[in-house]
Amino acid sequence: MKAIFLPLVLAAGVLNTGCQSTSTTTSSDAQSANEQTQPAHTLRVATFNVSMEATNYDMAKHTAQSGNALTFALKSGEFSQINNIAQIIQRTRPDIILLNEFDYIENPDQGINLFKRDYLEVSQNGFDPIEYPYVYLAPVNTGVKTPFSGDDTRLTHYGFGKYPGQYGMVLLSRYPIKQDQVRTFQHFLWKDMPGNLMPTQPDGSSWYSAKEVSAMRLSSKSHWDIPVQICNKQVNVLASHPTPPVFDGPEDRNGKRNHDELRLWKDYISATGNEYLYDDKGQTGGFTDTSFVILGDLNASSVDGDAYPGAIDQLLKHPRVNDYPAPTSQGGQLNKPENKHGDTHTAHWGMRADYVLPSADLAVTGSGVFWPASHEAGAELVADRAASSDHRLVWVDITLPTLQCD
Repeated sequence: MKAIFLPLVLAAGVLNTGCQSTSTTTSSDAQSANEQTQPAHTLRVATFNVSMEATNYDMAKHTAQSGNALTFALKSGEFSQINNIAQIIQRTRPDIILLNEFDYIENPDQGINLFKRDYLEVSQNGFDPIEYPYVYLAPVNTGVKTPFSGDDTRLTHYGFGKYPGQYGMVLLSRYPIKQDQVRTFQHFLWKDMPGNLMPTQPDGSSWYSAKEVSAMRLSSKSHWDIPVQICNKQVNVLASHPTPPVFDGPEDRNGKRNHDELRLWKDYISATGNEYLYDDKGQTGGFTDTSFVILGDLNASSVDGDAYPGAIDQLLKHPRVNDYPAPTSQGGQLNKPENKHGDTHTAHWGMRADYVLPSADLAVTGSGVFWPASHEAGAELVADRAASSDHRLVWVDITLPTLQCD
């Protein structure tokens, strides 16, 4: 399976990808769900764990009919959850958005193109359709079996999943993606990170067997560096979805893996200490350009949850990352009123898990979490996981310097 890059040719006048003021709809916390105009040259970047993986759509019932449960769900029109996901995106109107937990389907016409054509490009509850002419999707490690089997192995899959591609991810963009410059780190081995936190036994020996250590990939899904061209300005999207730091034992294998998945980005954007990194094409070293945005469901918080100590602070306190205040919502605060950090939560169980982290050279002029309070418009879209997802869409507005556009 290989990465797929999808430019979509549109009729003249349907979509303007030039550097113009953009009419948008803000998130619920963020003033209202009513549309308002962004300043000129403002780029809205978002991440959204959409929980669009096949087990949500009664896979046992439908796979025999469709070959893939997500494909069936998208074609059927039976699942209001998908319409609600599309409506949330139409309300917030990001220019670039990463969808986490959108199953990887190699043929885009059986997956992401169905979602775009039949949902995003169709008005949901009266909101304007939205079009993304550029798409990046690629394989992930979840559900991919290792060469090992039997009672003596702990490493049966490279990433947790019932089938290859479960909990995948896809990037949608209004602006061109430089396909030939994309870097991915799906196959980077955990052991090749100096000073890694691979779990150990009480006696200090490796928790994994020698053969497992030799094959264990660091990324539970993948790490993508995707250059996006916005007129004469390039912004690199650094996308990932590290493993949750739970569902393990005292060895804390998932917590340590989450930490090191985040460390990969920390090292990648640092001036030194990234010579060990190699991507899936064999290119070594870290990030050499100027502007980036780290985004995704990073499954870590510095104040809530079970993350390995300092995991997310590797990024939040990095000198190359913009230290703007965390996006907030009234819905998040009311969800956990006893938690003083509730307004920054992005997941219903009470944690800031989803992040959009621009580089320090980019000016952040707005941010928010789509989490309407019960009395606000759109509250029904986030009533529970069945309504849309157990995560909320997080967005950040970046004001770019004067651009030269064709």
